Amino acid sequence: MDFDLSEEQRLLKESIDGLLTDSYDFESRKKYMKEKGGWSQAVWGKLAEQGLLGLPFSEADGGFGGGGVETMIVMEALGKALVLEPYLATVVICGGFLRHAGSDAQKAAYVPGIIDGSKTLAFAQLEKNSRYDLFDVSTTAKKKADGWIIDGEKFVVLNGENAATLLVTARTKGDRRDKTGIGVFLVPANAKGVTKKSYPTQDGLHAADITFTGVEVGADAAIGNPEDALALIERVVDEARVALCAEAVGLMDESLKTTVEYIKTRKQFGVAIGSFQSLQHRASDMFVAAEQARSMSMFATMANDFENAKERSNAIAAAKVQIGKSLKFVGQQSIQLHGGIGMTMEAKIGHYFKRLTMIENTFGDTDYHQRRVADAGGLV
Repeated sequence: MDFDLSEEQRLLKESIDGLLTDSYDFESRKKYMKEKGGWSQAVWGKLAEQGLLGLPFSEADGGFGGGGVETMIVMEALGKALVLEPYLATVVICGGFLRHAGSDAQKAAYVPGIIDGSKTLAFAQLEKNSRYDLFDVSTTAKKKADGWIIDGEKFVVLNGENAATLLVTARTKGDRRDKTGIGVFLVPANAKGVTKKSYPTQDGLHAADITFTGVEVGADAAIGNPEDALALIERVVDEARVALCAEAVGLMDESLKTTVEYIKTRKQFGVAIGSFQSLQHRASDMFVAAEQARSMSMFATMANDFENAKERSNAIAAAKVQIGKSLKFVGQQSIQLHGGIGMTMEAKIGHYFKRLTMIENTFGDTDYHQRRVADAGGLV
C-alpha cells in the first residue's frame, strides 16, 4: 500500500507548514490566547486566504473537494503548532453536518461564510449526565406550527463564545436515552433565550456552557431528519475523532522533537543528560509510541471512508485507543524528561501535554473506546 503523499498533498503540507511557521511561534500563541474568544481573527483570515477553511467542501459548494487525507495533513500541522483557532469545531464538525445532510438552502446560507472566514460555528452536544453517549439527550425541541422551540442546557461547547451559529442536538420525541427521536438544529447564537457562560479550558482553548430557554427556530433549522439524526451525528463525530487523532500525532511529533532537543542541551554532572543511555532508551520508546499513533491515524483516515457504519466506527474506536495510549506515554515522558520546568506555563512542553490530555478525553476516552472495540468483538 502506498502511503506517499500526492504532489497536491505535498504542496498542501508545505503551504500550511509555511504559514504556521511564520505566524504561530509559542510567543505569538500566548498573545492570541488573550484575544476575544481566545484565538486570532487575523490567523483565521490567513487560513481562509489559503483555502484551508474550504478544503473539505465540494467544488459545487465553493470548496476544494478535499478528502480525509487532506484533513489529516491540516490537523497534524495544527497540532504541531498548538493552534487555538476553531478549525475542528467549525470546519470539521459543523462543516461535516452541512456536507453530509445540509439542504441546498442551508449550504448556501452557511458554507460561504465558513470558507471566507467570516463565520464560525460550534457544536452543542455534551450534557450534564451524557458522558460520551451521543444518544443521551435531554434538551428538547418541540414542534410548533412554523418551527421548533428548544429548551435545555449544553456544556463545554468549543468555540461557543465566538460562534455565530450553534448546531444543537435536541430530542424531538422519546425518553432521554432513546436512540431515536434526536435531531440537529441550526440556532443563531444571538437568538432570544440563548445565554452563555464562557471560560478557558485546560489546553488554552475556550468553551461555553449554554442554556436554551424557549428558543424559537424555523422549520428549516433542522439538518437532516429531526426525528432520526443519530446516525448522522455518529458519522460526523467519527470524522471529528479521526481529525483529533491526526492532531495528536502532530502534537506528539513536536513533543518528541522538543524533548530530544532539551536532553541534548540540558547538562548534569558536566555532560548532556541525553548522553545517558537510559534516557536515550526513553526517547526511543517515545518515538515508537508516536509512530504507532501515526500508523493508527492513517488507518482511521482510511476507515473514515468505509461504507459499513459499524466497521467504520469500530476501526476509528480502535485508533482512538492507540492514540490515547501513545499520547499519554509521550506526554508524560516529555514532562518527566524536562523535569520541573516542564510544569511551568513558560515552557511550551506543558502546553502540548495539556492539549494531548484534552484530546484523550474528547468524544470518548481510551477506556470508553476500548470497551466499544471489545463489545464489537475486536482486540486492542
